Amino acid sequence: MKCISVYTDNFEVFSDIFDRVVESPLEENEEQEVEGITISHSGDVPEHYFERMSVKPEVVVMRDKSRGLTILQHGKVFEILLPVSETA
Repeated sequence: MKCISVYTDNFEVFSDIFDRVVESPLEENEEQEVEGITISHSGDVPEHYFERMSVKPEVVVMRDKSRGLTILQHGKVFEILLPVSETA
Protein backbone atom coordinates (compact mmCIF):
# COMPACT_ATOMS: atom_id res chain seq x y z
CA MET A 1 0.00 0.00 0.00
CA LYS A 2 1.15 3.50 -0.84
CA CYS A 3 1.01 5.92 2.11
CA ILE A 4 0.40 9.65 1.73
CA SER A 5 0.78 11.66 4.92
CA VAL A 6 -1.17 14.88 5.45
CA TYR A 7 0.22 16.94 8.32
CA THR A 8 -2.79 18.48 10.04
CA ASP A 9 -5.06 17.56 12.93
CA ASN A 10 -7.95 19.62 11.51
CA PHE A 11 -10.51 17.29 9.91
CA GLU A 12 -12.28 20.13 8.11
CA VAL A 13 -9.04 21.25 6.43
CA PHE A 14 -8.19 17.62 5.58
CA SER A 15 -11.63 17.13 4.02
CA ASP A 16 -11.26 20.29 1.95
CA ILE A 17 -7.97 19.15 0.35
CA PHE A 18 -8.58 15.37 0.34
CA ASP A 19 -9.43 15.00 -3.38
CA ARG A 20 -6.43 17.06 -4.47
CA VAL A 21 -4.13 15.07 -2.18
CA VAL A 22 -5.32 11.69 -3.50
CA GLU A 23 -4.96 12.84 -7.11
CA SER A 24 -1.49 14.39 -6.60
CA PRO A 25 1.20 12.53 -8.55
CA LEU A 26 3.75 12.40 -5.73
CA GLU A 27 6.98 10.44 -6.07
CA GLU A 28 8.22 8.44 -3.09
CA ASN A 29 9.60 10.72 -0.33
CA GLU A 30 8.39 13.83 -2.18
CA GLU A 31 6.74 16.64 -0.24
CA GLN A 32 4.29 19.24 -1.51
CA GLU A 33 2.19 21.95 0.06
CA VAL A 34 -1.56 22.11 -0.58
CA GLU A 35 -3.35 25.17 0.79
CA GLY A 36 -0.61 25.62 3.39
CA ILE A 37 -0.70 21.97 4.52
CA THR A 38 2.35 19.76 3.98
CA ILE A 39 1.69 16.42 2.31
CA SER A 40 4.22 13.72 1.51
CA HIS A 41 4.46 10.33 -0.13
CA SER A 42 5.76 8.27 2.78
CA GLY A 43 6.54 5.22 0.65
CA ASP A 44 4.97 1.82 0.67
CA VAL A 45 3.75 0.28 3.90
CA PRO A 46 3.27 -3.45 4.52
CA GLU A 47 -0.22 -4.90 4.96
CA HIS A 48 0.35 -5.51 8.68
CA TYR A 49 0.91 -1.75 9.26
CA PHE A 50 -2.82 -1.12 8.96
CA GLU A 51 -3.63 -4.04 11.25
CA ARG A 52 -1.13 -2.86 13.86
CA MET A 53 -2.27 0.77 13.76
CA SER A 54 -6.02 0.09 13.70
CA VAL A 55 -6.00 -1.59 17.12
CA LYS A 56 -4.44 1.40 18.85
CA PRO A 57 -7.04 3.41 20.81
CA GLU A 58 -5.63 6.76 19.65
CA VAL A 59 -6.03 5.90 15.95
CA VAL A 60 -9.21 6.73 14.04
CA VAL A 61 -9.87 4.53 10.99
CA MET A 62 -11.93 5.78 8.05
CA ARG A 63 -12.59 4.10 4.70
CA ASP A 64 -13.46 5.38 1.26
CA LYS A 65 -14.95 2.24 -0.27
CA SER A 66 -15.57 3.87 -3.65
CA ARG A 67 -11.81 4.40 -4.06
CA GLY A 68 -10.68 1.39 -2.05
CA LEU A 69 -8.56 3.43 0.32
CA THR A 70 -8.18 3.69 4.07
CA ILE A 71 -7.43 6.76 6.17
CA LEU A 72 -5.73 6.59 9.56
CA GLN A 73 -5.81 9.68 11.78
CA HIS A 74 -3.56 9.92 14.80
CA GLY A 75 -1.87 12.83 16.50
CA LYS A 76 -1.41 15.63 13.99
CA VAL A 77 -1.35 13.49 10.86
CA PHE A 78 -3.75 11.76 8.51
CA GLU A 79 -2.33 8.81 6.60
CA ILE A 80 -4.06 7.84 3.36
CA LEU A 81 -3.35 4.21 2.46
CA LEU A 82 -3.88 3.57 -1.25
CA PRO A 83 -3.80 0.16 -2.87
CA VAL A 84 -0.92 -0.29 -5.31
CA SER A 85 -1.79 -2.00 -8.57
CA GLU A 86 0.52 -4.88 -9.35
CA THR A 87 1.81 -4.77 -12.90
CA ALA A 88 4.14 -7.44 -14.15
